[in-house]
Amino acid sequence: MSLRFIGKDPESPNNGSPTVWVDEEDDSIVIQGWKIGDETTLAAIEEAGPIPGHETVLRLPRRMAPFLREVCGDGVGDR
Repeated sequence: MSLRFIGKDPESPNNGSPTVWVDEEDDSIVIQGWKIGDETTLAAIEEAGPIPGHETVLRLPRRMAPFLREVCGDGVGDR
């Protein structure tokens, strides 16, 4: 796996997560974020369908959108 670091949440305490990478081998986006544990949010998400056991849902702050745009080639760092 060839992960390329894109960026960490600049407002996260102690320079921790959330974090965004791109996997150069399969061109996928890898995201570390906050685990969603409150039942109200999970119920709203599952209205679109169940979350399979091999998947999870993460929460990222909107301020990280520039990192996602970079990975997707929309803005700084276009590929």
